[in-house]
Amino acid sequence: MQAETATQGTPPAAAPAPPREGATRLRAALGRWEALLIGLIAITLIAGSTLSEEFLTADSFTTGSLDLSEVALMALALTLVIVAAEIDLSVASMLALSSALMADLWNRGLPLELIMPICLLAGALCGAFNGFLVTRLGLPSLAVTIGTFALFRGLAYVVIGDESVTDFPATWTDRGFGNFAGTFIPNTIVLFAILAVAFGVVLHATPFGRSIYAIGANQEAAYFAGLRVKRIKLTLFVVSGVVAALAGIVISLRNSTAAANVGQGFELTAITAVLLGGVSIFGGRGTILGVILALFLLGAIQKAILLSESISSYWIQIVTGTLLVGSVLGPNVARRAREARRRHAHQHPLEEGQ
Repeated sequence: MQAETATQGTPPAAAPAPPREGATRLRAALGRWEALLIGLIAITLIAGSTLSEEFLTADSFTTGSLDLSEVALMALALTLVIVAAEIDLSVASMLALSSALMADLWNRGLPLELIMPICLLAGALCGAFNGFLVTRLGLPSLAVTIGTFALFRGLAYVVIGDESVTDFPATWTDRGFGNFAGTFIPNTIVLFAILAVAFGVVLHATPFGRSIYAIGANQEAAYFAGLRVKRIKLTLFVVSGVVAALAGIVISLRNSTAAANVGQGFELTAITAVLLGGVSIFGGRGTILGVILALFLLGAIQKAILLSESISSYWIQIVTGTLLVGSVLGPNVARRAREARRRHAHQHPLEEGQ
């Protein structure tokens, strides 16, 4: 009886399991791509503050945010496109076409309240053209948007030529360049925040967003599951065109200048932000939060370089290109490492349980 009582009183061997589960969750959280981005942001903030005393100031945040605001807008729509395993390299050209159209219509005497919806409609038509070629004719989006990258920029020069318009009313240009409610936060960043919340809800909390992930993960399986794959992709390209046109309006008002040569190279920075944010170039994975963190990181790096007296501004392009390569290479290396650990766990289950 005493032996039985002693045996019954022995604590179960599985008692230490909860701490192991907690440690596993902590490792998983620290291993997320967003955690890496937060760490890189912290390092950039420290490095930037050592390069310039003006780096961690409200004025630095304001000007840095303004410089990246149009790229940030386009990156939101590009996130959805890339999650669906497509690409749109023509976003900056659609931005330029929107700006050129805005200038031409203003010269013709139309009010801005009418011009802006027309520019958004033009962006939607450009996006629909991209989407039609990809979804209805079955052409690869990379080839299509490389072509329309040149086509839309060329149309912008046809519309306005080498001219520029700078006489927009101050009531609108002040909104493009001004700050929100007397704070140091630019109006354009408030616009970005509103759209970021909207895109985040759509992507992460709606059936449409789940459909985008399903298409990016396995298009054929999504088709046999009953998803309207072509219609969804067409919608994403239209949204990309509308947001790019909105960015064209924003940059025209912010700079008080509308022209056909604006936004050159913006598509590279926008795609870098999306991929650096953890969105897989092969589709099916990524978050809006990651893209927002990547935009903050890019903006901080760009501002630190511009404020530094010892670093040439040409390093912005070098860093952007390096981050683009790293953002494609890093997740693939991490994924292969996870797969290797998973295979090892299946092959040696007893070792993992000890």
